[in-house]
Parts: sequence; structure tokens; C-alpha cells
Amino acid sequence: MSPILLTLGDTLDKVFYSFDLWVYHIFGAMQCSFLTFIAKFFTAFGDEAFVIPIVVLAIVLCFFKKTRKYGFSLLFAVVIGTLVTNVIAKPAVLRLRPYNTLQSNADYWAWYIGAGALSESDYSFPSGHTTGAFEIATSLFLCFKKDKKKIAYLFPVIALGTMGSRVYLMVHYPSDVIGGMIIGIIAGCLGYLIAGLVVKIFEKTALDKIDVSKLFKKLTEKTNGKLAPIVIVVAVVGIFLYSFIPSFSEGGDDAIRCAYQGEYDCYNEARVDDEDYPPIDGKNYCKIHWKQLNGVE
Repeated sequence: MSPILLTLGDTLDKVFYSFDLWVYHIFGAMQCSFLTFIAKFFTAFGDEAFVIPIVVLAIVLCFFKKTRKYGFSLLFAVVIGTLVTNVIAKPAVLRLRPYNTLQSNADYWAWYIGAGALSESDYSFPSGHTTGAFEIATSLFLCFKKDKKKIAYLFPVIALGTMGSRVYLMVHYPSDVIGGMIIGIIAGCLGYLIAGLVVKIFEKTALDKIDVSKLFKKLTEKTNGKLAPIVIVVAVVGIFLYSFIPSFSEGGDDAIRCAYQGEYDCYNEARVDDEDYPPIDGKNYCKIHWKQLNGVE
């Protein structure tokens, strides 16, 4: 890795050091078992175990005329946000997680352990969970707001909760989540705008005839049009539980950490039973150090 690129993450650490610690003190003073549960609840909305199935759901929604704009908005928002955060920003900035860089800070370390000692396996800036939550929330907010539905305001609240949870759990710097929020909002807006153009193209071509809802016409009539909303709600709840339930067993002393020991003992999550990141000399490493040890940029 280039020394020049490495300084980008170091620069963020130095520039935002006082701000990040100030915010950590606020969240650290709030810690209790109830709020830790709430933080894990909200953080699940940004986890890839939630976002990826939501993309699948979005694709399904694209085949129904009434939900097409929602499906395309979600799909384009997530694709844009993921590309910017995971493909461009994280590899460019190379910012290490706070639980690796702040191990000598007694206050931070006590808060990190107190929040459950969760960990991730990649770089810190920007926050992928925050990006995921805001790209979904923004695209849905704009869709529902256009349809004048009050539920639109629920999505930004969830996104803000996800954003705060990442700081409360001490797995991201406050400046990380701000970056994720900005990217997520932009991705959500772009996803909504692109979806509008795509839907208009559908309306002007033979593609507009694609409408799977016709297959469920009888069921829809029997339920007075309530079938689709019920199915969507059940699907989202199921996806959320799939993301949320595993959080109860994450982190703590039982977590398998990266085997790297150098200028710090890496507390990142080790990749275990992962064909893309096999053990090196019998030891498991996180994505970052596995790539470093294998000379992968």
C-alpha cells in the first residue's frame, strides 16, 4: 500500500481527534444495558445482512407497476452508496478502526468493552452501516413524501438511530458516520432521481406491460388491496430479524479477532471459514491484514 494513501486516514485521525473524543465522552456517559440493546437494534438496519436482502426485495418490487418507483429508487441508491463507500472511499482513505488506534485511551477502551466489544473486518471511513441506512431512508422518504404518506418521516429517524448506534457501540469515529450520512443522502437522492427517469422510460415503451401483480389479481381483490402491503411488511420484518438476532452473540471475549500483532493488536473480526480469506500459517486475519500479508492492494 502506498504511504501517501496511508496518510489520509492518519490525517482524519489528527484533524478530528478532539471532536471525535468529545462525542465519545457524550455517548460513553450514556452507556447502560438498555441503550446498548437499542443501539444493536438500530445498527441492524445498516448491516449487510439487512441491506443485501433489501436489494433483493427492491428487485422484486421493480416487477410490480405500483411499487416500481420504490424498487428502482432503493436499487440505484444502494448500488451508488455501496460503490462510493466500499469500492472508492474505504480503500482510498484506509482509516483504521478506533478500537485499534485508541487502545491506549483508557476512557475509550472502557466504553468499547462496555458496549460489547463488537468489531468489523474492514476500514473505518466512511461508515458503511450509516451509508446503508441513509441511502435506503432517503430514497424511501422521497418516494413516500411524493405520495404524501406520513410514514415517510419514519425512515430518517431510523437512519439517524443507525448513525448514532455506530458511535455508541464505539466501532466508528463520529467523523466516520458523518461521512456515511453525507454519502447515503446523496446516493438516496440520486437513486430517486434515476428511478424517476427509468420509470418514465418504462411508461413510454413496451416494458410498461411488465406487471406481476396481474398474477395475484384475485388474491388482491379478496384482501381489498391489502395483500401487497402486508407481504412487504412481513418481508421487511423477516429481513430485519435475520440481521438483528445474530447481534446477541457478536463481540465480547468469544469473538475471534484478527491474529495481527504489530504497532497494535488488531481487534478486527477475523475471517473464519471464508474461502476468500483462508488462514495463513494456521492463523485467521481480518480483510485488511490478510490482504497486506498477501500483497493485495
